[in-house]
Amino acid sequence: MKTLEITYKDEYAIVQMNRGKVNAINAEMVSEMREIFKSIAANDQVKGVILSGQPHYFSAGLDLIELFQYDKNQISDFFSAFGSLYLELVQFEKPFISAITGYSPAGGCVLAVASDNRYMADGEKYVIGLNEVAVNIQISQNLTEVYAFWMGDGLASKYILEGKLLTGKEAVSAGLVDELVPFEDVLGRAEKQMRLYMKADQKIWRNTKAKIRKHLLEKLDVNGKNSLKEAAELWWKPEIRSKMKAYVESFSSKKK
Repeated sequence: MKTLEITYKDEYAIVQMNRGKVNAINAEMVSEMREIFKSIAANDQVKGVILSGQPHYFSAGLDLIELFQYDKNQISDFFSAFGSLYLELVQFEKPFISAITGYSPAGGCVLAVASDNRYMADGEKYVIGLNEVAVNIQISQNLTEVYAFWMGDGLASKYILEGKLLTGKEAVSAGLVDELVPFEDVLGRAEKQMRLYMKADQKIWRNTKAKIRKHLLEKLDVNGKNSLKEAAELWWKPEIRSKMKAYVESFSSKKK
């Protein structure tokens, strides 16, 4: 794995995103994450998984600088794979907890909302949310359904249309995040919850999770190629490409 680090504990695994400073999501990370979650799902010795990031960044979202260079086939493949990863995480049967170690906008939030619990680092500068509208990326129906599952239809609708990024306190109030904890305690808090889940009969736990998510899963389009097809098509809209180019050039100049 080039973008992930895996640590196996007695009964669960910790998957740490480890791609540069901000864990920007590209095709390689999506591929590796799909591979490791499928491996964990098939391994009876691993009963749960915690997804974490690096100091100050869970994930800053999609790597727009790299994605901007993709051709049409590559973009189509990327969004198909990312949509499939999201569905696989939402349908993941075992305990799945996110240890949100900092910033988690857009694609970072996409990964986090699929989990059963989200514990976030407490800090005024850290934000989380689905700001796809604000950055000119088409959000999927599947993603709106899961956002509403946690926050309720009204609040999810309001925040998605605004492209709002929430502070930690706002995220807790909205039901998007379970709890704020000091940065250095985020992973420990996630592990504490995982150990609690490990005490339950795992068959009963998974059956119960399936029942809780039954109506949500019935609303989803389980074809990953369909879920982000619009995003792949609208990616090439001239005015969107122009704005994306300006963003990429601006960001690239800051790194020099």
